[in-house]
Amino acid sequence: MQLFLKVTILFLSSVIPVLSDVGQFTFKNIDGGSLDLSDYKGKAILVTNTASRCGFTNQYADLEELHRGYQDKGLVVIAVPSNDFNQELSSNSKVKEFCNVSFGLTVQMTEVTSIRGAQAHPFYGWLKREHDFQPKWNFYKVLLDKKGNFHSSFNSFTKPNSPSLLKVVDEVLKQP
Repeated sequence: MQLFLKVTILFLSSVIPVLSDVGQFTFKNIDGGSLDLSDYKGKAILVTNTASRCGFTNQYADLEELHRGYQDKGLVVIAVPSNDFNQELSSNSKVKEFCNVSFGLTVQMTEVTSIRGAQAHPFYGWLKREHDFQPKWNFYKVLLDKKGNFHSSFNSFTKPNSPSLLKVVDEVLKQP
């Protein structure tokens, strides 16, 4: 029985990578190239799944404000456009243009990425597997501490500049 379990675990680990270090995750950058979370070692990271045609889309302005106000304090803001709820534009270039024209967005941004189900990006698979977290709608936010650990999550109704979110970000940034 033990041999069977070892073989099964070995097989599954080759099929489903077990990624416990958030620094191992890489997204495709909307500008081309990659966006490696390992580049942000020692910084807190706020990852938000976004959509251009959602009722919460105005939160892009709040994400930009948070980015500008907190980047020098050690916070990285990453937007992950997703069409998993059928509210994203049809291409990466249209998403980028919309965000630039409408919000002057300078936050890090991934390509349009799946965040749910079998096609979910490995980062979101890790969140679901290891932390029982899965966005239920657009503009769900995940805060990682400076060591890359999952710290907390916020739903769509929590704006990036809300006192409750800012309080948690400030606490995380004070940690070693």
